[in-house]
Amino acid sequence: MSLIEFTKNQFVALMCLMCSACFSSYLSAAPTQVSLWRHVAGDAEMNASLSVIERFNESQDRWEVVPDFIPERAYTQSINAAAGADLLPCIIEIDQPLVPYFAWKGALHPLETLIDRNLLDSINESGKGLYRSNVYSVGQFDVSLVIFTRKSLLKRLSLRTPTVDHPWDRQEFEKALYAIKNTGEFEYSVDLRADERTEWVSYAWAPLMFSWGADLINRDNYLDAEGVLNSQEAVGFGSWLQSLQQQGFVPESLDDGAFIEGTVGMLYSGSWMLQEYEKTFGDDLAVLPVPDLGNGVTIGGGSWHWAITNTCQHPEGAKEFLSFLLAPEELATVSGTASLFPTSERAAELTTDYSAQGKWREVFEMSAMYSKLRPATPAYSAISSNYRKAMTSIIKGMDPKTALDLAVENIEAAMARNRNYGFSVSTPQ
Repeated sequence: MSLIEFTKNQFVALMCLMCSACFSSYLSAAPTQVSLWRHVAGDAEMNASLSVIERFNESQDRWEVVPDFIPERAYTQSINAAAGADLLPCIIEIDQPLVPYFAWKGALHPLETLIDRNLLDSINESGKGLYRSNVYSVGQFDVSLVIFTRKSLLKRLSLRTPTVDHPWDRQEFEKALYAIKNTGEFEYSVDLRADERTEWVSYAWAPLMFSWGADLINRDNYLDAEGVLNSQEAVGFGSWLQSLQQQGFVPESLDDGAFIEGTVGMLYSGSWMLQEYEKTFGDDLAVLPVPDLGNGVTIGGGSWHWAITNTCQHPEGAKEFLSFLLAPEELATVSGTASLFPTSERAAELTTDYSAQGKWREVFEMSAMYSKLRPATPAYSAISSNYRKAMTSIIKGMDPKTALDLAVENIEAAMARNRNYGFSVSTPQ
């Protein structure tokens, strides 16, 4: 064998070894990291999120979702600041009513081009965040607004137990308020959580106003608050609510434990409290649908969602994660961990409590039948904050028409400053 032949053979062998080493190195390379932000919530919800991230990371070796947790009070401001500096992570958790704002700002990627259409279609309406008919976010779970009370109290006062198909009307609801107050056992008939300084008033009180026949803004064009939020119906609702407080049926401020302590006979709250109150009251706990105040039952819809940002450097990895967590089995698992119901019928059937035979099935059905999303406009933050101020002022005794007129004025001023957030009369919604 000549020196040339020997060298050539050695060269080929060396190249084979190098290719093999490169291939082995590729196989053993660390997965690509995909950044994620979410707000700090209760222990059960946080554990549910950490668990789904861990299951995804262990299910494949191409992507590694790396979470960061931000306190809720600073969360939205953090997203806004990061969006302005193009420093958003790949995946963000986002409160559903804020999705239109960040979509309008160009921070979010529409999901129809990323997520399988059949998978998206399997998610119910409250589990999708829309802006101009495009889906920008998806949620794993939702809740229903309900009225908590005790079965024994209803029976003792000869009050009909309302059902999802046959809720109380306004007269029956008022009858219950009078009956509870007249027992002399309770300081107040129902706690509406009037002293909340969070999104609660907009999320929970606006649906009662919808049931009265009003709305926060004209949803045909997302331009007009005048004549809608201060309409005759809206003012009528505010006057009714104020009268309930003035007659002593509704407290202006109350401790969180008032229902358990027996200060109030009923509590307007969310299904996220089911486990806590079931532990306290056992089989005596009654979970009632919200009353029909004249125009059908309405409850809030839309909880915290997941979205993919437009600056994400690894949209494929983000897509894989969202597709993973939307699988029915994952939705059911998260529901069981976080005590919240899943956002698809198929997933609900995989749960113990929300399946067709589950003990809290009616809570899931309330959402399917009665939920109404908050207005899908970037102006929602201005709408929400001014509505909350108006309703708080009304409860404290301010003239309802004056309070709502002021809210309309502030909302329309915010819209003018922001050129109606891109909406016009001819803009398709």
